[in-house]
Amino acid sequence: DRPESARVAAIFQGPPSVGGAAAQPLGRRRRCLGRNLPDRVPAPTLLVRVLRAEKTVPAVQECVKAKLGPKFIEPPTFDLAGSFEDSGSRTPLIFILSPGVDPMAQLLKFADDKGFGGQKCQSISLGQGQGPIAPAMFKEAQKAGSWVVLQNCHLTVSWLPAIVNDMASVHKDFRLWLTSYLSDRFPASILQHGVKMTNEPPKDIKANLLKSFVSDPVADEKFFGGCSKPLEWEKLLFGICMFHAVVQ
Repeated sequence: DRPESARVAAIFQGPPSVGGAAAQPLGRRRRCLGRNLPDRVPAPTLLVRVLRAEKTVPAVQECVKAKLGPKFIEPPTFDLAGSFEDSGSRTPLIFILSPGVDPMAQLLKFADDKGFGGQKCQSISLGQGQGPIAPAMFKEAQKAGSWVVLQNCHLTVSWLPAIVNDMASVHKDFRLWLTSYLSDRFPASILQHGVKMTNEPPKDIKANLLKSFVSDPVADEKFFGGCSKPLEWEKLLFGICMFHAVVQ
C-alpha cells in the first residue's frame, strides 16, 4: 500500500493556495473522502478524526504503536494465576464478561490445581429464586475457607453490597469470585475494592494462536510433551490450533 499512502500524504499536505488553484486540491480531497483508504493514513490524527471518523481508532493505534511500542495496543494474555496472587480473603475477584467468552472452565481447572476442586469451590448462577441460597452458601464458605463463585451478578445487584460488607471475619483461604456483564447498576464500591479481570475474544489469528498455546490443556507440560512422536505431534497440534483460530 506504499503508493496509496504516498498519494494520501500528498493530498493532506499543507493548506491549498489562494485563488483558482484551491479548487483542484479541494476536489482531490473530496475524491479521497469517498475511497477506501488504508488504516495507516500518514495524516494528523485530529485531521483523520474530522474527515474520516471510522479511521480514528486505527490512526490512534498507529500513533501509540509508533510512540510507545506495540505492547501498549496488544491486549495481554489472560493471567488468572497472577490475578489470584493479587487478591485476598476480603478482596473479591470480578470477571467482567464479554460476549462469547465463559471463564468458568478455566476457573474450575485453576481451582483443581490449587486444591479447591469439588465441594471446596461452589458456584451458583444468580437469577430468579436464587437470592436466598447465595447468602447461605457465602456464610458457610467464609467459615470453611472454601471458594464461592456467584455468576451473572448483573441480574441481582441489590444485595451484593450487603454480602461483600459482611467480610470482617473470614477464613484466610476464602475467596469470592463474581462474574458479571457490564452494568451501570453494579456497585461501584465492589469494583473499586475488587480485582477486576476480563477475557476478551482474540481479535486476529495471531492473538488466537497465542491464546491457544498459553491456555489449558496445551500449556500443560505433561500434555504438550507427553507424546512419543514430538515432531508429528507438534505439527498436528499447530494445525488444530490454526484451524480453530481461522474458524473462530
